[in-house]
Amino acid sequence: MTVAVDNAHDFILRNGRLLERRLFERLWRSGPAAAVVSALAAYQNADGGFGSGLEPDKRDPGSQPVDLQIALEVLDMAGAAAPEMIARACDWLGAAATPEGGLPFALPSVNDFPHAPWWEVPAETGPASLNPTAAVAGLLLKSGVSHPAVERAARFCWVALEASATTDFHDVMPILTFLAHAPDRARAGTAIAALKARVAAPGVVTLDPGAEGYVQKPLDFAPTPQSPLADLFPRDVLDRHLDALAARQQADGGWALNWETVGPGATLEARSMVTVRALATLQAYGRI
Repeated sequence: MTVAVDNAHDFILRNGRLLERRLFERLWRSGPAAAVVSALAAYQNADGGFGSGLEPDKRDPGSQPVDLQIALEVLDMAGAAAPEMIARACDWLGAAATPEGGLPFALPSVNDFPHAPWWEVPAETGPASLNPTAAVAGLLLKSGVSHPAVERAARFCWVALEASATTDFHDVMPILTFLAHAPDRARAGTAIAALKARVAAPGVVTLDPGAEGYVQKPLDFAPTPQSPLADLFPRDVLDRHLDALAARQQADGGWALNWETVGPGATLEARSMVTVRALATLQAYGRI
């Protein structure tokens, strides 16, 4: 698979943002974590939040909840310590949180800039949402941050997830991130077991490796063997999906999207993100 990694690097060098170039170099070329932090800093606003299309499907320069999630995911992937950056982000989390203590799915400023249809939100700030609050809270807990906004977000997550029967992928994955790092391990174990039972229900996960369109397959729910949901899938099922994931690398070295973006530039940015994540999954399962 060496050639596949080199081809992916070529794709990212030709088409990716500086952020993905630095992240690739960190993960597969022993690059410095500080270079990832420096590239990520360009997306942090004066208010401490992140914006400017860090999530490429909406181009709002203002701070948005999902951009904070992606920033924290990048730092986590890179193994990067960025205490000042995270402290400022926690201040924004506290200021942007709803009375429940969580973040809404998106803030209304997203409507004023090019965005994919699913980012359209009401003109008034909506209620707190597990997507992305649970991912944000979980990653901040993982980093060892002590901040009142994180504590409030965690309290919201417990109340919301224990009242939820969701099987939606975009809720499940943030919930799992929170539960993986919540300090109350007994409570988290009970919640993970309940979530696993729901995800295991027929029709929740698309098991056909060749299925097309916006569907979520086993490796989406379990991107590493350590993922809490990985044991839902027999090894032969995972192997077939790993084969299919490797085969989906395009002739240009990158992986394709299974959704529409807001333009050609956003498509290349999103493909670079997806390419890094595809390589990370293949590496986690020992395929590279």
